[in-house]
Amino acid sequence: MSHDINRRKFIKESLALSAGGALAAGLARGRALADGDNKPGAPQAPAPAADALPQGKIGKLQVSRLIMGSNLITYFAHSRDLNYVSNLCRAYNTEDKIMETLRAGEQNGVNTIAIHTGDDFKRFLKRHRKEGGKLHFMVGVETGGGQLGDYEYTIGDVVECGASALYLHGNASEKLFNSGKLDLIPQVLEAMRKTKLPVGVGCHDMRVVQECEKNKWPCDYYVKTFHHHKYPSAPRPDQIKGPHSENPGYWCQDPDALTEFMKTVEKPWIAFKVMAAGAIPPKSAFQYCFQNGADHILAGMFDFQMAEDVKIAKQILAEIKRPRPWRS
Repeated sequence: MSHDINRRKFIKESLALSAGGALAAGLARGRALADGDNKPGAPQAPAPAADALPQGKIGKLQVSRLIMGSNLITYFAHSRDLNYVSNLCRAYNTEDKIMETLRAGEQNGVNTIAIHTGDDFKRFLKRHRKEGGKLHFMVGVETGGGQLGDYEYTIGDVVECGASALYLHGNASEKLFNSGKLDLIPQVLEAMRKTKLPVGVGCHDMRVVQECEKNKWPCDYYVKTFHHHKYPSAPRPDQIKGPHSENPGYWCQDPDALTEFMKTVEKPWIAFKVMAAGAIPPKSAFQYCFQNGADHILAGMFDFQMAEDVKIAKQILAEIKRPRPWRS
């Protein structure tokens, strides 16, 4: 398949195929891209420097211990009752500024960004590659439909665009969990595994991870919220009513219980919402998460925060002692 496949043609052909056919078309495109990247003379990412940000391995993918989040650049910033914050992010993070942010991440040793499906992901990845960027795009898959075919089409689409890893987005996994469609989760994971990319499950609710582990569903890693409750606006015990809340703002219901459970999990764990959407300073957040078992941290960062956050992560990683072994 040509590397210059026409996007419009791809969509037209995919719509004409069955859902499984759309997945196959995307997989073929993904394999063609991978084959091209491995040809002799193709540009390769430079080897990490001795003082580089440490990495771990998820599937066959080398992933920096600090991963870039995308809520600040796709304007889904969690801000409790501060309604202006998403508009502020939109005003600051123009597409040019977003490209600067991706470059700042690469320059400081962050080699992966986690982002959800949608036109923003496609546009950003295309321009990032055109400008010479090599970030891994770890894509959280969700869909407006609730059928396996909807997921298969979306998986094929994001693989065709160049995704490096896939995971079932937390919104999607919890929707299936809460609607009694648990049997669809392993089916979606199997569809993802056909891509030969690393496959994960994301969630806010610890019960989703527990269900995956109990049933030995086929995934390579977890993307699970994790933060302590030692910040001024943290919820009181009587305010904790579910896995997460926007106001009072919390995204990890019981960090102590999660710490204990994840000790039993042998798959890599990417912690996200580690700063409770900006309420916890990076040093406190990173120290807590790495100390208590997270293998990677997913953090939303503006361009001007990148160098300092990487410096903090490297200092903590150089000194950390933790009861849970590194799983990546």
